[in-house]
Amino acid sequence: MTVMTLLSEQQLLAMPESDYMNTEQRVFFRQRLLDEQQKLWQHIDVLKRDIDSGDISGDEADKAAREEDLRLLFRQLDRETRLLPKMAAALVRLENGDFGYCLETGEPIGLPRLLLRPTAELSIEAKTAQEMREPHMRKSKSTSF
Repeated sequence: MTVMTLLSEQQLLAMPESDYMNTEQRVFFRQRLLDEQQKLWQHIDVLKRDIDSGDISGDEADKAAREEDLRLLFRQLDRETRLLPKMAAALVRLENGDFGYCLETGEPIGLPRLLLRPTAELSIEAKTAQEMREPHMRKSKSTSF
């Protein structure tokens, strides 16, 4: 059995473009995704404990402050919970050999972008085009009664 040492970010970025999504890079991103997924689960547990702890007693200001804290905690919990399926999908793409390639164009997403957002499904160009279409789509939906 071969034991593969995990690349550092610097080693990853120093690799030639022809090595894009080779075995070492896939191992690196698999571990990165698994580590981030584990941290996310741990943070979700902390958020749930924070939501469950503390009582809403005291004067009106205390109650209002606690309700505002709860609102922020629920918002963060919602956001992080929605990230879990994205991580699972990225791991599936990794297993299928599709990880690192834009779902719209098939072009490489690029290592710098994947280091910042390993769940990225689109290249910067495709994501920019999508974001430019979104306001247009919202406007046309709101006016099409």
